[in-house]
Amino acid sequence: MTQRNLWLRAVGFMLATLLVALLGVWLLFGRARSSVQTDLLAMLPATERNPLAEVAAQQLAHANGDRIILVTTHADDAQAKAAAREFRRLLAKDTVFASVTAELPPFDLQQLTAPYLGHRFGLLTDADRQALAQPGYDPKRALAQHINEPFATAVGARLQDDPFGWLQHWLEQQPWSRSGLLPEDNLLTAHRDDGSYVLVTATLSGSSYDDVIQRRALSALDQAERSIEHDHPGTRVLRTGALFYAAAARSDAERDVHRVGLISTLGIALLLLMVFRSLGPLLLAFLSTAIGIIAATTVSVLVFDQIYLLTLVFGAALLGEAVDYSIQYLTARANAGATWNPNRGLMQVRPALLLALGTSLLGYALLGLVPFSALRQMACFAMVGMAAACLSVFLLLPALLRRPAKPLTDFSVRGALALQNAVSRFTTGSRGVLLAALALLLAIPGWLHLRHDDDVHLLISPPAVLVAQEQQIRDITGLGNGSQFYLVQGADEEQMLQREEALEQRLQTMTDAGQLQGWTGLAGMVPSMRRQHANQALTAALFAQPEQTRQWLHDAGFRDADIERLLQAWPGTPMGLQAWLKTPLATPFRYLWMGDAAPNTAASLVLPQGNASHALLQQAAANLPGVTLVDKAAGVSGLFGHYRRYASLWLLAAMLLIVPVFGWRYGWRSVPRVLAPPVLGIGFTLAMLGYLHHPLTLFHWMALMLVLGVGANYAVFLHEGEPHVTHRPGAMYASVLLSAATALLSFGLLAFSSMPALQDFGLTLLLGIGCTALLVPASTASRIFSS
Repeated sequence: MTQRNLWLRAVGFMLATLLVALLGVWLLFGRARSSVQTDLLAMLPATERNPLAEVAAQQLAHANGDRIILVTTHADDAQAKAAAREFRRLLAKDTVFASVTAELPPFDLQQLTAPYLGHRFGLLTDADRQALAQPGYDPKRALAQHINEPFATAVGARLQDDPFGWLQHWLEQQPWSRSGLLPEDNLLTAHRDDGSYVLVTATLSGSSYDDVIQRRALSALDQAERSIEHDHPGTRVLRTGALFYAAAARSDAERDVHRVGLISTLGIALLLLMVFRSLGPLLLAFLSTAIGIIAATTVSVLVFDQIYLLTLVFGAALLGEAVDYSIQYLTARANAGATWNPNRGLMQVRPALLLALGTSLLGYALLGLVPFSALRQMACFAMVGMAAACLSVFLLLPALLRRPAKPLTDFSVRGALALQNAVSRFTTGSRGVLLAALALLLAIPGWLHLRHDDDVHLLISPPAVLVAQEQQIRDITGLGNGSQFYLVQGADEEQMLQREEALEQRLQTMTDAGQLQGWTGLAGMVPSMRRQHANQALTAALFAQPEQTRQWLHDAGFRDADIERLLQAWPGTPMGLQAWLKTPLATPFRYLWMGDAAPNTAASLVLPQGNASHALLQQAAANLPGVTLVDKAAGVSGLFGHYRRYASLWLLAAMLLIVPVFGWRYGWRSVPRVLAPPVLGIGFTLAMLGYLHHPLTLFHWMALMLVLGVGANYAVFLHEGEPHVTHRPGAMYASVLLSAATALLSFGLLAFSSMPALQDFGLTLLLGIGCTALLVPASTASRIFSS
């Protein structure tokens, strides 16, 4: 190919790269919304067979997604309340908050009972319902007992409206009565041994996962917090909300990207300078890698419409593998000396690069089969990046590398040759058999120590401070965890409420046994019509003889007007769900109603509170029609476990797919020797993970898939390159070691990531690639000794 054609091809390739880069810039920064996804829920795969359950999980997760909960606390009650008012005033100045609430409009607590007075005779607790159903129920005793008992909460019905205490008992079981927060001085306040806690809530004007919103909101919160801590010494602020978790995840990812990217870039640069002794190869290697990363980022955002945190950090690590293709071409140039010709050099490395690219694409393609959008995006990112980096070697580097280059440094070649000869000597003949037997004996205890952990919480580790503050806020407010919930469906609202009541009976049994703290559901606030009519029937025995009831109340000291008002109010009217949902009291709980989910279907959510196991919660829903336990974390963990169990089969399938390719290229007798380094590297890695008591996850197995691909690449590079460097033994293995070192500097650094999933990924690659690179000379040992 003429020099003119080489330049035309290179210019065309660079113009295409420029267009791809401009598209990537627009996709990332030119649109109104951010393309960087920090919402962990968006990364998780669908786990529920019922599509409505997935919708419900999304609805619940984002019900308060843009809401921030803040609690000011101080040993002095007045200081805590003053700090809350000041906090609200400072935050309200910033338009990043759509609303900030601390003080409530003045109201009488008794107003909470007003919506229920007309329906009071249909609202009974289980205890009152059981008592009324007993033949020996004594109304006079119940009347006297209620008159003399103190209210359990500040929210209650007036005695003249509820002389037997039925409505009062029912109100005490409502969610707002279980909360430790009560209005004081128009502020929701809780008192504990160490002081007072005052609630402040804020709603963002945009998404918690938007980078601009995050930065503005966190800056405003930090400034306001510093201000109130200065003006009210001793004040602490507790905070929770999706904003803080998303910002922490983004910060950790950015730190990982910068750390992995900077260290790997500097390390790879120093290695390339030491080996090639020129700035040109360094710049061209990075240019080729940059093209791969630009193309990978653009295509990933184009295909998935966003890019995940995991992919960002993974992309920073991809630098070490994408540079392999240019390293092989640069090595061929350095080894050719004065006889260098770009076209001949390209022909020389083409088989090795295509075989290496094929094995890498195979490993990443299998990674992309997992129905987990983050893993699929990582696979897409890697496949496009590898292909683009390899393509740049074919289309760009020949035009830029016309002149001969300095040979590889003597110390790198001599060191590589010494290591190559040592490995070859110990892996052939009887020594090889003894060494393999010894390695097997050492590996078996490690394999026996292997165990698995599929917990989705290992995907990412939220800051302990945020988790502790969230738990403390839950303890104060009495609200439960929304990660587990029941989806209750019925043909209509009535059937749905009846099914929810059947579930709540079981949940009450668990609560009585101390297995659950409680639950929140619509049927607990709006009983079914069947239940309300049954409750009215139970009270009929008292009101069927109004004269007797009138006498009891008169003897107890009630005024005649109040007695007549009560008798005329019975039996009241049933309370309908739709009417209740329109009341202000229902506002915090409307997210529990799924609306008319589908024709002839109604659905609601029931939230258990406490730390009950998945098995116990599942048992509560067993054999209840229309009731489904939705546990997103358990579902994703189960899915991870399902695919982790198949991972070994995928690994075996990948090996089998490589076998015919290597058999065609190198002969069937050579296949075991060529595949031995990556296979032994996988076995060694598993043994080391066992000795380290590191539980295996899906991410370990996905990394082992890449160990196979990368290890096969090194064997290919060595097999394809050695015939061209017979004049300088060790030069080809030096380039393999250089490729391995760049991979270890990038992928290996993931072992120190803040994301547990990437830690697993990085540690496995660190062990696997390191071992495989050392064992690669065994794949050509017979050739070396025969020569």
